[in-house]
Amino acid sequence: MKISPKWLLSLAIIGIAGMAYAAEPITTLRSTAPDQESAAPRITNFEDNSVKRPRNYPEQPPTIPHDIEGYQIDRNANKCLSCHARSRTGESGAPMVSITHFMDRDNQFLAAVSPRRYFCTQCHVPQKEVKPLVDNDFVDIDQLLPDNGTRIAE
Repeated sequence: MKISPKWLLSLAIIGIAGMAYAAEPITTLRSTAPDQESAAPRITNFEDNSVKRPRNYPEQPPTIPHDIEGYQIDRNANKCLSCHARSRTGESGAPMVSITHFMDRDNQFLAAVSPRRYFCTQCHVPQKEVKPLVDNDFVDIDQLLPDNGTRIAE
């Protein structure tokens, strides 16, 4: 089989580009890309308290204020509901899941948590005590608007 000069030139360019790319370290927000010689990052502590975090926007799902590593959340079981189910909050002291989690897609209320709201970690996430990777300059709407609720003059 004969290779045309165009193919040979293309392969040479790809090879040279690949070598140049491999020589450059890949960087991310965290550091250089992991390789076989780098140590595994230290596992940080999950936030573990009962203090409710403020929400930054309407309808924001609350964060999970404790470690959920090892929790089984699949179609067969949901460990979260062992404390947050309506029938378990009295003994656990955990807040009950929102009433919206009992609504089906036609806004009809169900006796149990709706299948579309059953997988908690689709919306709710645990928090870790870490230093932020980037600075946050978020300004809440309450800080932008005057106290009387009128619009800011443009």
